[in-house]
Amino acid sequence: MNFKRLSTAFLLVAALFISAVAQQPTAAPSVDRLQQIIGYLASDALDGRRTGTKGADDAANYIAGEFSRLGLRPGMPAPQPARAEAQARYLQPFPYVSRVELGKNNLFFITPGRADDTAQFMVGEDWMPLGFSTNTKIDANEIVFAGYGISSAELKYDDYAGSSARGRVAIVLAGTPDGDNPHGQFVNAGQIRFRVAAARAAGARGLVIISSEEKFKDDRLYRLSYDNAGEAGIPILVVSRQTAATILGAHDPKLSEYEKAADSRTTKPISGTEPTINSPQLLRLPTKGLHLSLSTDVVRRESPSFNVVGILPGSDPVLREEAIVIGAHYDHLGRGGEGSLAPREGEIHHGADDNASGVAGVLELARILSSSNPKPRRTIVFIAFSGEEEGLIGSSYYVNHPIVPLTNTVAMINMDMIGRLQNKKLIIGGIGTSQEWRAMVNEENMMQSVEVSVNAPVVGSANISLNAPAMPIVVGANGQPVVTMDPGKQFVLTLNEDGYGPSDHSSFYSKQIPVLFFWTGTHEDYHKPSDTADKIYYAGEARIVSFVERIVRDIDTSDKRPTYTVAKSESQGRSTGFRVYLGTIPNYADTNDGLKLDGVRDDSPAAKAGLKAGDRVVKMAGHDVKNVYDYTYALGEMKAGQEYEVELIRDGKRITLRITPEARK
Repeated sequence: MNFKRLSTAFLLVAALFISAVAQQPTAAPSVDRLQQIIGYLASDALDGRRTGTKGADDAANYIAGEFSRLGLRPGMPAPQPARAEAQARYLQPFPYVSRVELGKNNLFFITPGRADDTAQFMVGEDWMPLGFSTNTKIDANEIVFAGYGISSAELKYDDYAGSSARGRVAIVLAGTPDGDNPHGQFVNAGQIRFRVAAARAAGARGLVIISSEEKFKDDRLYRLSYDNAGEAGIPILVVSRQTAATILGAHDPKLSEYEKAADSRTTKPISGTEPTINSPQLLRLPTKGLHLSLSTDVVRRESPSFNVVGILPGSDPVLREEAIVIGAHYDHLGRGGEGSLAPREGEIHHGADDNASGVAGVLELARILSSSNPKPRRTIVFIAFSGEEEGLIGSSYYVNHPIVPLTNTVAMINMDMIGRLQNKKLIIGGIGTSQEWRAMVNEENMMQSVEVSVNAPVVGSANISLNAPAMPIVVGANGQPVVTMDPGKQFVLTLNEDGYGPSDHSSFYSKQIPVLFFWTGTHEDYHKPSDTADKIYYAGEARIVSFVERIVRDIDTSDKRPTYTVAKSESQGRSTGFRVYLGTIPNYADTNDGLKLDGVRDDSPAAKAGLKAGDRVVKMAGHDVKNVYDYTYALGEMKAGQEYEVELIRDGKRITLRITPEARK
């Protein structure tokens, strides 16, 4: 043991104690509380907290109960008779499709041309509509084979090139030309949503996907699910391999030859003198002259999902009208599926770091700030968001239905994945969204000691992750062990300018609110079942919470609100898979009537073209846009330096602008 360092630590603690007594200190972040909160939220009992599920609702009620216990004011108005319990007043509902069911009018059959020669297929056995399929009817439509149904200008690959898909139903293979390589070039273009966009762009009236599984019900596409990103715009269904063989007019060996040829992109004939898979002849001709009739009926059931909002009223008679928002999302990925990096569905994705850790930080800050004396001068709005994993749905809803007016919201502090601090490395985004942030953050990072409440011995304690860096232990003012840092900077900071990013602060920055985003980076357990509570470094998270608390107090004690500034965009430097840059910030919420823009970056091609936040893009580069996937597909088809038309709805009027994308740097 280094006795000189230990003596220094005792002196620091003593000095802090003497100063703190005069200032009537607040409670320190509690390692034990952090462990309790994360342990519950990441437990099997909550089943991964997927938005719209019972596990997510249980998490919301738990957080609401904590807000109530701390004496925070509920964010919602007085309870209505239908939800009279006081705890419900902390829950801000927003619309969300939680499940999908088969309707009563699903029908699919083919007719080769004779009245008595009809093949009808049974829904649930031979075929299934996809959860985002548009409900519609198609009568006696021709079928055309279109390879994998992939079209990507970036990859110079187009299964629809020269095809006769327009006005017909396309039938495609489910895999990708590189054998579904998870690290291959078709990872993005091969996603089902982008294949749908490609089919619509080619003029197809519907899309039939051939299952890649021998047992049809093992196919992920077989299971009805919905990603809350809008309907497809055309009917989409997956068919069993046996059904596909019937549609193609042959038995399974023939289907296998189709797949083999498509995998290798060969120009050899499939058999005999038939056209090749990739030849224009095959793509121009209907498959064996078959005609398809189809009716899809998918019922989407909405289940209210919730942001959880607790308010600590400010103590200053003037500044209490202003608010600081402290937030984190509590939803995760349930048992996998959309968004998961696990090889298969079914296992609980615990989401301890992502983002039970951030929610624990919010609850600890609520406890500390609500018990402080004096209370914060400004109002503090604590929010646990849901729907983040589906595209910032909850936070986007909040900024469009704010509890405290956005004009009075002076800053938003977001914590997402703050539980894996290693080597003191902490990332802070949004540093360029206010001219005060950089100096404030750097000053607080220079504090030489921080006290963290530890309700059990550190060495060998279950409260501390065993892979945590070794740290000296001293006794604090409350008689409990405290963890101290070496003199000097507390964290090795990475400061990012941009206010946009893959978490809920982005919704607030789009409304011109200064933001700060705290996270400790990704890791090998990200979006996998292995993101469990035992891997959290609790003492490290407690230090981050203390750091955030001091920054919140700096904001609160200043008479002047943080000055909003336009942050330098850092997205141009990231690999996004697109050759061009527009500078738009899409809204990812469910939509079927165009893509709403949450924001437009200053001095970007979109800004120069005249696009604005709130615009709803309905057509771009000649492609109809119903949702974010249509928009992304159109973006992938654009070239830098070439002018394109963009049609949008603004204030109820349809207008056309011209935009020239820039090359992505």
